[in-house]
Amino acid sequence: MTDLNQLQADLTAQIAAAPDAAALETIRVAALGKTGSISALLKTLGSMSPDERKVQGPAINALRDEVAKALAARKSDLDAAELEARLARERVDLTLPAPQRRKGSVHPTMQTMDEMVAIFAEMGFAVAEGPDIEDDFHNFTALNFPPKHPAREMHDTFFFNPGPDGERKLLRTHTSPVQVRAMRRTNTAPPAPWIAAGQEPPIRIIVPGRTYRLDSDATHTPMFHQVEGLVIDKGIHMGHLKWTLETFIARFFETDAVTTRFRPHHFPFTEPSAEMDVGCDRSGGEIRIGAGSDWLEILGCGMVHPNVLRNCGIDPDVYQGFAFGMGVDRLGMLKYGMPDLRDMFASDSRWLAHFGFSAFQAPNPVSGLS
Repeated sequence: MTDLNQLQADLTAQIAAAPDAAALETIRVAALGKTGSISALLKTLGSMSPDERKVQGPAINALRDEVAKALAARKSDLDAAELEARLARERVDLTLPAPQRRKGSVHPTMQTMDEMVAIFAEMGFAVAEGPDIEDDFHNFTALNFPPKHPAREMHDTFFFNPGPDGERKLLRTHTSPVQVRAMRRTNTAPPAPWIAAGQEPPIRIIVPGRTYRLDSDATHTPMFHQVEGLVIDKGIHMGHLKWTLETFIARFFETDAVTTRFRPHHFPFTEPSAEMDVGCDRSGGEIRIGAGSDWLEILGCGMVHPNVLRNCGIDPDVYQGFAFGMGVDRLGMLKYGMPDLRDMFASDSRWLAHFGFSAFQAPNPVSGLS
């Protein structure tokens, strides 16, 4: 039989001499592991006679317990020594300045929208707002969309389930419903809360806000931001529209070298309708507005359709007007060099730290408005 007293003395000496945690773990495995010396002794109990088992069983178990206690005590000593060494080695210099606190920033979409509002405000436009959840009349019918227009289908528009009256609300696909509410306010009561009381033509408003469409790629997202404009007055013509948009684009992109062209297009709510292109340079993997010989479509516009004026209670033989709409996020991408529209909605703090703006920066660096 193994001399248990000698084995305990040998293991205790090895444990006491273990220089670090790794060496101590090696001793533990050699003694108490599956193939360890004490584990091997425990396995022999099954082959002993009952009388031998009564004597050897308690002795071997006592040996195991003593060795385990010695291992735990040595581990505690080694841990304490390591902590003392770290405390002596690692020091905190209290004279160093505190880490800089992380600062928030203005989201590029909000910065772009503020710049656009500031420029149009200088032109005499007021800001109008409306609900994100709209009805069919304001979003489609009043804007001269025919009954079977594709925009009225589920593949283009987010619809809600029908209400008790069977009407299906929807998330507005553009901010044009606010234009309808502004025009109808001239002939209907009570006034909508987001339209100034007593408003009559002439009307000159811009409508910034969120819009929603079933579309998603590098330049489209299901939720995006628009700024639309509406002018209603006597004697309004395409020349007024052209001057307004060219002035805005030159101010927004901070260059007098902007060239534009208007291409005939079709929108249900304007006639004639046009898409406006700006001259740009696409070389070098980036787009520069006001240089080069390429063209980039940037917004849609046109003269307000007579049917829209009639739907809003305005006589098209007396009043005329123009309207336009542009994507806030897309203009921000072009001005500030952001390659993917989807990044604007990803909530990546690294992206925001890179492209964000100081809250103390003027919204419109051209005019200096704050």
